[in-house]
Amino acid sequence: MAHGQNLAIFRGRLKFKSNVQKIWGVLVLLTIVTVVEVFLGISRPAIFEEHHFLGMKLLNWIFITLTLVKGYYITWDFMHMRDEKSSLRRAAIWTPVFLASYLIFILLFEADYVHNVLFQGGYVKWNF
Repeated sequence: MAHGQNLAIFRGRLKFKSNVQKIWGVLVLLTIVTVVEVFLGISRPAIFEEHHFLGMKLLNWIFITLTLVKGYYITWDFMHMRDEKSSLRRAAIWTPVFLASYLIFILLFEADYVHNVLFQGGYVKWNF
């Protein structure tokens, strides 16, 4: 494969995709995901605030998912993981994704529990 170009099959013919096209594609995708995150963070739709899934608001799950999508795509494109062997891709991408997901899951569940005990359960009052 030529340096600086990707090979893609387009209608039965081979076509090279330049780095400039790849960079613009990454920019567009990451911009769209970021705009969706910012819009949801500012507007905080009531439907996502009221409904819960596995003890967390749906809005939290959406933010976690979009953040993992951005991290995955940055790793996939800027670290050139698409051109590596599948075993290296799995080790470099999926392991941190699962570990980060697990860490976020634990932190948010514990924070929700502490919030319920301290502020909604009435067991502990803060004296400042």
